[in-house]
Amino acid sequence: MNNGTWSLATRLLAREWRAGELRVLVMALIIAVLVSTAISFFTDRLQRGMVSRAAEFLGADMVISSRAPLPEAFLQRAMEDGLSHVDVVEFNSMMSGDVEIQLSSVKAVGPGYPLKGQVRVADQMFGTERVVNAIPPPGEVWIEPRLAAQLALETGDTLDVGMASMSVSAMLTYEPDRAGDFYSLTPRVLMNLADLEETAVVQPGSRVRYRLLLSGAEGALQGYANWLRPQLEDNQQLTTVADDNQQIGSALDRAAQFLGLASIAAVVLAGVAVALSASRFATRHFDTSALLRCLGASRRRVMSIFLIQLACLGLVATVIGLALGWVMQWGLVLLLRDLLPPDLPGVGLKPLLVGGATGLIALAGFALPPLIRLGKVAPLRVLRRDLAPLPSSGWLIYGLALGGLSLLMWQFTGNLRITLAVVFGGAIAALLLGLVAWALLRLSGNRLRNAGLAWRLGSGQLLKQPIAAAGQILAFGLILMSMVVVLILRTELLDTWQQQLPEDTPNHFALNIMPAEQAEFTAALERIGAVSAPLYPVTPGRLTEINSRPVRELVTKESQGERAVSRDLSLTWSATMATDNTLLAGEWWPDTLPDDESLISIESGLADSLGVEVGDVLSFVIAGQVLDARVLNIREVNWDNFTPNFYIIFSPGSLENMPATLLTSFSLPTEKRAELRDLARAFPAMTLLEVEALLKQIRDILAQVTLAVEYVMVFVLLAGFTVLFAALQSTLDNRLYEGALLRTLGARKALLRQANRLEFALLGSLAGIMAIVAAELITWLLYRFALNLDWSPHYLLWVLVPVTGAVLIGVAGALGTRAVVRESPMRLINRGS
Repeated sequence: MNNGTWSLATRLLAREWRAGELRVLVMALIIAVLVSTAISFFTDRLQRGMVSRAAEFLGADMVISSRAPLPEAFLQRAMEDGLSHVDVVEFNSMMSGDVEIQLSSVKAVGPGYPLKGQVRVADQMFGTERVVNAIPPPGEVWIEPRLAAQLALETGDTLDVGMASMSVSAMLTYEPDRAGDFYSLTPRVLMNLADLEETAVVQPGSRVRYRLLLSGAEGALQGYANWLRPQLEDNQQLTTVADDNQQIGSALDRAAQFLGLASIAAVVLAGVAVALSASRFATRHFDTSALLRCLGASRRRVMSIFLIQLACLGLVATVIGLALGWVMQWGLVLLLRDLLPPDLPGVGLKPLLVGGATGLIALAGFALPPLIRLGKVAPLRVLRRDLAPLPSSGWLIYGLALGGLSLLMWQFTGNLRITLAVVFGGAIAALLLGLVAWALLRLSGNRLRNAGLAWRLGSGQLLKQPIAAAGQILAFGLILMSMVVVLILRTELLDTWQQQLPEDTPNHFALNIMPAEQAEFTAALERIGAVSAPLYPVTPGRLTEINSRPVRELVTKESQGERAVSRDLSLTWSATMATDNTLLAGEWWPDTLPDDESLISIESGLADSLGVEVGDVLSFVIAGQVLDARVLNIREVNWDNFTPNFYIIFSPGSLENMPATLLTSFSLPTEKRAELRDLARAFPAMTLLEVEALLKQIRDILAQVTLAVEYVMVFVLLAGFTVLFAALQSTLDNRLYEGALLRTLGARKALLRQANRLEFALLGSLAGIMAIVAAELITWLLYRFALNLDWSPHYLLWVLVPVTGAVLIGVAGALGTRAVVRESPMRLINRGS
């Protein structure tokens, strides 16, 4: 490729830019790159930020735990790898005040605790929280308010921990690594590890958990984990942030999926706009290509000239789109600032690659096929108007472009099922509705043959080239469909989230309630105005065998079920199934239960990870006794509603002779929080957990995700209008010429205006019908196969969308074709000849 080709290509490009021929094409490319870059930037930072957030819930990046002291080699290797570390020892012990005693969970921590997150304390029970960046000094302890209530202690009082007497210097309100062993929690005491020996509590045979908290660079952590895993024994466990499953993280992942769905609509619309603009660009340059061929340019050089122009346009649009995408992602971060980690990681290079790939795929895939025709134009074109047909390779490029866009959609949503639902739903809709569009067009034309002149002119314009008109209906229908799908997602799915967390969602869990206190506890909740879920009996049990085979032989450490068999499960029994549980296989308890065997219901996720099916027999060790139970059914459980849920539920009567405590959750208005003090004192064995802060954070997520989706919808609308303008521009040349002929034959401007408005109103209404059909199909696929939600038809939209399409596209068409009646007929005819 010589310098003359580059010079000619750039000069022609500059002339066409000044003439305004390329603005729609460049705008469409910028929008595609902008949206994909911004969403990629945001999701990349979000994912890396959620790793940091998950680390806060662990108190570290990685935790090693064991019932026996950890080998010195574990710590030595961590120090060699440059990892920060903190030793933690946890045990249960009786705490005594001046009058009462209470079993409590003691955590002795070394300097530097926690490695991630912050500890919060208050100066008095239920007082104002404050953050502390230290641990209790030697000789002092921090205790939870519920322990203070049970032992009638205040700050400054003395608490006996084993053989040591320590001063209560603060009320412990939050510790980041409290998660875990949810059903065996007892009131917490936080103390300095240096005081552990003085308490003389930890003796040979004591039930103690030793934990080593580690933090450091990602590479060092991964190398350490790879070294450690082969050496772990059965009583040792490694937990990383990848193992954490917090509801806040789940909600933010859903937010990223919503934004990804909206970005798919914007990128696909921008790709359609690129294709339409490039098609018009190619059509308007057939004569230029033929002239260059007449002047001696080879096909290769002609193609090189236009490919250089395409590459220059793509480079400029991509750079602008990347820069605007970087700015846009800061807008998303600003909208969701209260939800994101305070130390959100900075921008990385991966989103730039995704944005650049989007621009390249959209440009090469959608603009290259029309430009291939330029290389096929014969020199005879200067005398004849014969057009070269689209070569078969062009369809191959379109296919590759759609494949590339599908991969980008997967990148945006991070969910293969959602991506496939959108891709296949859109493809099926396009194929079927293309035929429907042609049929509707023919039907409308036949019905309008006896209408007024304006109607006949408008419909005749469409019927003259039915395939092209059907393509326009598809393009307009795609605009409306994308907007309708995003609108449904924005309203229905977010409303579904909100319905999952109504105002009376439980904000407290009560554990370790004695069975003899059930009636008294229920009455106490009613007195303080709490709305309670049912009380469930709970007993710990260990799963040991599946169909008489040791469970350790069936579940490896890499399996999801490993955590379920390496600890005691919280088992319950119930005659009725919770309303938010759904049977997937088997049946609920029969009216008459067998006397000679126990039946169980198992949660679907645990059943899949263990390879358990209906009819299998599971063996448990409960209170030292072996109990066999047959799986009667498999349930799907909603874990996000803050009510008690269980992996294993036994049939009534199966565990009657086993020791158990009661568990429930309840909702208590914030203004009645002070009532909890009397409740804790009335039931000293009870463990009370508050989740009000978590509920508030999740509700904030729902509200701000709505803002973020609306923010992205602005760009969806912008992309949609770009497609609309590109579609109008692609037919403008023919409309100008035909309008000039009609005016030469005596047609008035008012008649042409009315015909144009009616034509585009007809296009809009037909596109609206297609859009709502396609939107219903796509949302059904999304609801049924990706989001697991109930779907129902949107009858109101069946009326609103066609009417909106007629008005929107009718007005846009009238404004976009004003030149048809403004320019002189003689000038237009001379230009066309």
